[in-house]
Amino acid sequence: MSKLQKIIIFSFVLCLGLTNIFAQTTSNIVRHDLSQAEIDKIIKTFAHKESEFREALKNYIFNRYVVVQTVGLGGQITGELRRDSFMSIKENGERFEKVLFAPISTIGDIMTPEDFEDLGGVNPFTIEPESINQYNFNYLGKEKIDELNLYVFDISPKVIPDPKKSSQRMFVGRIWVDDQDIQIVKSKGKAVPETKINKFAIVETWRENVDGKYWFPSYALTTGKDGELVFDDGSVLRIKMRVKYTDYRQGRSDVIILDDDDPKAKPTPTPTPKKPE
Repeated sequence: MSKLQKIIIFSFVLCLGLTNIFAQTTSNIVRHDLSQAEIDKIIKTFAHKESEFREALKNYIFNRYVVVQTVGLGGQITGELRRDSFMSIKENGERFEKVLFAPISTIGDIMTPEDFEDLGGVNPFTIEPESINQYNFNYLGKEKIDELNLYVFDISPKVIPDPKKSSQRMFVGRIWVDDQDIQIVKSKGKAVPETKINKFAIVETWRENVDGKYWFPSYALTTGKDGELVFDDGSVLRIKMRVKYTDYRQGRSDVIILDDDDPKAKPTPTPTPKKPE
């Protein structure tokens, strides 16, 4: 079997697994027929809006609060990682993070560089606009959540990146697109690629409307079955994750925060982690 055939089969199995996960929620989706031209227009429009939103976010600063917990038998919490940060996006697209509070973690080293990358990448932002043509889109219909009428798509990469050759992170799962603003307002899925020893939880992310223009990430969570990481050796790790994105306000993306104990100190941006060889 060729490497390409293996990749295609893996992609099919991964999408089939997520189809089973979402089967119980599909009943809320109402069939709403659209022509292929209309579907293509929606995809093109929200991809363009994603580009606008990413560019606009460079003019905002915000706070991010992360809590990751390990769950033992009976549901008791066995460990916790907490990380409160000030965040902004620099003009070149790099993330700037100033860690404000991070007590000693009691969950060991289960958070990998890819996990931390996903906290600022795939989980809150889903699809990189420039990678839109690398995805398959399956339009399911419309769903009303609260006062929003949403187009619903299942999406998956056409080809899963090879983690040995690329650090690219991609999304497989479901997105909800507001039928008025034509922007992604909710997503639920997981990051890929995975490896034998590095698995990722299914994350549900909601966005909020900021300044009446942009849908920025508001919170993300992983609970229950979504937090079960099943490894190739049969072992299972259960986690809970809660991430809040708050206090969006306009500010310069190259803002400097001085440490309290050293008024001349200048923090350096946290580099985007790369997968260790």
